[in-house]
Amino acid sequence: MKLKKNNLAVYSIFILGFFFIQSQEKSNNIPLNLNGIKADFVNESYGDHKRNKFDIWLAESEKPTPLVIYIHGGGFSNGDKSNYYNSKQLVRFLEKGISVATINYRFQHHKPFGILASLNDSKRCLQFIRYYAEKYNIDKNKVGVYGASAGAGTSLWIGFSDDMSDPSGSDLILRESTRVSCVGAIATQATYDFFKWPEILNLSEELMLDVNSEKRIAKAFGVKYEERIDLKSYDKTIKELDFLDKIDKNDPPMFVFNNQKGGIPKNNNQRNHHPLHAKALKEKADKEGLESVVYAPKIGITDSKNIGIVDFFIEKLK
Repeated sequence: MKLKKNNLAVYSIFILGFFFIQSQEKSNNIPLNLNGIKADFVNESYGDHKRNKFDIWLAESEKPTPLVIYIHGGGFSNGDKSNYYNSKQLVRFLEKGISVATINYRFQHHKPFGILASLNDSKRCLQFIRYYAEKYNIDKNKVGVYGASAGAGTSLWIGFSDDMSDPSGSDLILRESTRVSCVGAIATQATYDFFKWPEILNLSEELMLDVNSEKRIAKAFGVKYEERIDLKSYDKTIKELDFLDKIDKNDPPMFVFNNQKGGIPKNNNQRNHHPLHAKALKEKADKEGLESVVYAPKIGITDSKNIGIVDFFIEKLK
C-alpha cells in the first residue's frame, strides 16, 4: 500500500509540529542551576553524534545516589538540554539526594533519519551513565526518566519497552539494562503510531488533514519524501514506536501531567498535546494493572494522591 494523500495524510500528525518547547541551540550556555551551582560534568559525550552530550549534577553523598534523567522536548527537531537549567525541579531533586542529568539527542533530520534515531540516542545515554555509574557515583538500580512533549514520549518509550540491552554485543555500553524505576511525561503524546491518533482524539478524517502530512510521515520513518512509503515494509517501525501498546503491569510506575484544554483541537500544537493523550495512557495503565498518577484537570482527570512529579519520583527512587 503506497502513501497517498487521501489515506495516510488524514492520520498523520507528526511531531514536527510540536511547539510546546521551542528554543534555539544553547549547548554553549554555562549549566548553572537556580542556586548558581554548575553541573559537575558538562557536555559529557555518550556517542559519536555531535548532539550526544549531557550535563550532570551530582547530589552530595558518599554512597551511590539515585538519578533522574531529563529529556527535552521540541518535536525531535529543536530544543536543548539547557531548557532544564532553570528548573526548580532540578534543585529539589538535588536537595533530596538525587543526582540529575539533562541530555541532548540527535534530531530527526540528522543521519540516521527518523524518530527512532532520536529515541535510541536517549536510550544509549541512559546505558552510558549506567556503564560509568562508579564515575558519577550513581546507583544504576535507581534511575528515573522524564521529559516534556517529545521528551515525554521518549521517556515513555524507554519505560514501556522491554529491556533493550544487548548482553552479548561488542559495545559494552549497550550491554547495560534500559529498564528504569519510574517514568514521567509532561504534555505527552500517547503513542507515535500516528494511525491511532484519530481514535484517541475522537477526530474525523477531515480534521486530521494536513498539507504537509505525507512529508511528515516520511520523516518519521526516516526516508526521503520523494521515495514514498510502502507501509508494509514499515510495520516493524510502527510497532516499535507504539509505546502505548507496550504497556503492561511489569512496567515502571508512570506519572503524567497535561494542563491543556480539551475539545476539538484546532492546530497541530493542540493535537500533539491534547489531554486525551493522557486519558489514553491512563486507560491502558488501568487496564493492565500498572501503577500510574495521571492529571488532566481540564478534562476532569485527577488523582487522589495529589502529588507532583518530584514527590512521585522521590517516592519511587528513595
